[in-house]
Amino acid sequence: MCGIAGFVSPTLDAGAMPEVMASMLSLIHHRGPDDAGYYLDDGVAMGTTRLSIVDLPMGAQPMADPAERYWICFNGELYNHVELREELRGLGRRFRTRSDTEVFVQAWAQWGLGCLPRLNGAFAVAIRDVLTGDLFLARDRFGKRPLFYVDGASGDGFGLGAPDGRGGEFLFASEMKAFQAFPGFRFELDPHELASTFAVWTPLPDRTPFQHIRQVPMGGYLTVRGGRATQGDYAALELDVPPFTGSEREAAAFVREALRESVELRLRSDVEVGVYLSGGLDSSIVTKLTTDLSSHDVRTFSVEFEDAAFDESSSQQVVASHLGTLHSSIAVSHADIAANFPSAVYHAEVPAFRAAFVPMYLLSRHARDAGIKVILSGEGADEAFLGYSLFRETLLRASWNELSDDERMARLGSLHPELSHFGPANRARLKGLFEQFAVERLPGLFSHELRYQNGRFAARLVKRRDEPFADLLALTDATAGYAALSPVRKAQWLEYKTLLPGYLLSTQGERMSLAHGVENRCPFLDPAVVRAAASVNLRFDDGFEEKAILKKAFWGELPESSLTRRKQPYRAPGATVFKEQRPDYLDLLLSDTELRKIDGIDPVFARKLVTKIMATPEGEISTKEDQAFVYLLSTAVLNQQYVLGRGTHRYTAPPAGFTVRTIVDHRTSRRPEPAGPALTEAMPRTGGLR
Repeated sequence: MCGIAGFVSPTLDAGAMPEVMASMLSLIHHRGPDDAGYYLDDGVAMGTTRLSIVDLPMGAQPMADPAERYWICFNGELYNHVELREELRGLGRRFRTRSDTEVFVQAWAQWGLGCLPRLNGAFAVAIRDVLTGDLFLARDRFGKRPLFYVDGASGDGFGLGAPDGRGGEFLFASEMKAFQAFPGFRFELDPHELASTFAVWTPLPDRTPFQHIRQVPMGGYLTVRGGRATQGDYAALELDVPPFTGSEREAAAFVREALRESVELRLRSDVEVGVYLSGGLDSSIVTKLTTDLSSHDVRTFSVEFEDAAFDESSSQQVVASHLGTLHSSIAVSHADIAANFPSAVYHAEVPAFRAAFVPMYLLSRHARDAGIKVILSGEGADEAFLGYSLFRETLLRASWNELSDDERMARLGSLHPELSHFGPANRARLKGLFEQFAVERLPGLFSHELRYQNGRFAARLVKRRDEPFADLLALTDATAGYAALSPVRKAQWLEYKTLLPGYLLSTQGERMSLAHGVENRCPFLDPAVVRAAASVNLRFDDGFEEKAILKKAFWGELPESSLTRRKQPYRAPGATVFKEQRPDYLDLLLSDTELRKIDGIDPVFARKLVTKIMATPEGEISTKEDQAFVYLLSTAVLNQQYVLGRGTHRYTAPPAGFTVRTIVDHRTSRRPEPAGPALTEAMPRTGGLR
C-alpha cells in the first residue's frame, strides 16, 4: 500500500516542480511512511509515498522497466504477482527485484492496457510513457484503492489552463488533500454532488463532493495525451454467471476452495499479516483460513463498544478462543468518537451518513501500534453472498403480490430481528409500508427505494432542488445489460457500484487504515470468489436464509454460535454522541452564521433539523434524522478543514526521517534546485534516461 500523486502542467515553472511535488507527497505521507520519491520530466511530475510490504529493500518507487520507457507510481498490491512474473519470464523478461511493482511495469511493457484484466489485486497506478509522452491512470476492478484527478482541460477545471491550446493542468492523487499543494487550486463544495451523495449515501463512482475533482471509476482507466484526458473501462462486474451445476455439497466445497485460495494469495507479504475480527461470520471465516494457512500464531484485532447496544466483544472472544488467535481489542466510548470525529473526517474527505468509520480509524491505529502493517478483513462478503437484509427486502417486495398475508407477516418478522421497530407491535404498519413499495417508482432502482427514502430526506439539506437520483438513474441507463438483471442482481450491482467502494471500502475502510499506514486486504473481493458466489446464490435456497451456502462451507469449523446467529450489522452511535459530548466543533451547527458558511446548504432546513435533534430525547431520534444530522456535521467539518481552512485544520507533519527523494529528473529546463519544503529534501539518486 502506498500513496501516489502528480501532475501534468503546461504552465508551472520547471524550477518549482520539485517543491510542489514534494509538498503533495508530504500531505499524504501517512499512506506510505517508509519511503518517498518522485519522477520529473518536461511538464510532468509523479511520485509515491511507500508502505513497504513486498521486497522491502528493492521496491523503491518510481520504478522503470529495463528499457526505461515506462515509469510507474503504484499504490496497492498485485496478489498474483508470482504467477505473472513466471509468465513474463517465459516471454523473455528479466527482473531485478521481487516486488510486485516491477511485475506491473513489466506487464505494462509487455501487454499495455491488455495487462489490466490479468491483474488480481487492489491498486491505483500512474504510468508515464517517455516515448509518447502519455500518462495512464488505472484503478482496480472493485475500487479498493482511490484515485482522484482534476482535469483542467475538461471545461470544469479550476481555470489554470494554458492560453495557447496546450490544455490545462491535470492533477492526480490517492487523496484529494494532495491538491492543496498545487498553486492556485482551491477546494469548493459542489451542491449538486452533495445532494446526490446525501441521497445515495455515497458519491457516485466517478464523483466527489468537491467541484473540479473526479475519481477514476472502479475497473476504469484514463489516458492523458496532449493535455486531454480520455476514459475507458477494462473490467465489468460478473454477476449474471451460469449457475453452479453440481450438488449442494459440491457447491459448498467449491466456495470454500475459492476462499482458501483467495486468503492464501493475500497472505503474500514480507511483513506480518493480522486480521480484523468483528465476531461475525465473514471475519470469522477469514480468521479460520488465515490460521489454517499460517505457520505462526495469528493476531486478531477488534473494536469493543462501551455502549452495550453496539458491542460484539463476546462473539469476538468466542471465535478468537476457538481458533487460538492472539487477540486484542480497543475499547471505544462516546467520548472517543466525539474526540476523533474531525480527524477521521479529514482522512475520509467526504460527508458520512454515520459515525461508524471513527471506531475503524481508532482500530487501525491500534493495529499499527501493535506493529501490524497488513490486515485481512471480511469486507465484500455481504455483497457477494447476499448477506444484507436489503436483498431479502428486495425478494420480499418483488414477490409481494404472490404471497399470502401470513407469509408476508412472517417474512417481515425475519428481516431485522435486531431492530425494535421491526418487532410484532409495529408489524401492521410495516406491512402497509411494504405494500406501498411493492411497485417500482424510480426506474431501475426498485431494490433501493426504501433505503433512499432516508436519503431523499437528507438531500433536503441542500438548497438546490435537483432530482438527487438523476445521475444514478443516468448511470444505470447507460450500463449495458443492467435493465435485464433480476431485482436482486440489480440490488447487488448497486451495492458494488455505490456503497461498497464509496463508503465501506473507502470512508470506513481504506481511508481509515491508511491514515495510520495499515493496508487492508479483502479475500471476499477476489474475482474468483465473486464469480463463485454469483453461481451458487439462490441455487440452493430461496435467499431468505442469509449466506446459506457460505455457512454450509464452514459448518463444523467455526463455533456453532457464529454460524447460527443472525447477522448483526456493524454500527456505532450517531447523533446522540455529539449531543451528549458537546464537542467544540458542534458550534458549526448551532448558529445561522456558521451554517451559512457551508456553500449550498439550506440554513433554514439545517437549523430546523439541528434544533429538533438537540431537543429530542435519546432513543426517539429517527434513523433518517440521525443520518441527516451526521451528514450535516461531517459536511460542516469538511467545509471548515478544506474550504475555509484549506486543509490546515488537521494537517499533521510527516514523521522525522520522512524524506522525499528525486528518483529521476528529466526536466528540460534545468535550474538550481530550490530549497524544498521544510519537511522534505530532494536528493538525486540515479542518472537520467537520455
